Amino acid sequence: MKLKKVLTYLGIAFLIFYLYSQPTAAASAVRGVFDTVNTGATRLATFFTTVLS
Repeated sequence: MKLKKVLTYLGIAFLIFYLYSQPTAAASAVRGVFDTVNTGATRLATFFTTVLS
């Protein structure tokens, strides 16, 4: 259990370091995730609209 806590803190520290050292790349990664989620939601909505019509 202690190892899991240490790895979690190391992961958070790495994330903060990455956001601080390369904010443009981090913003691009976040934008890519949101674009993917948005595309999936749009396709799912289109599917249900077509099925229910």
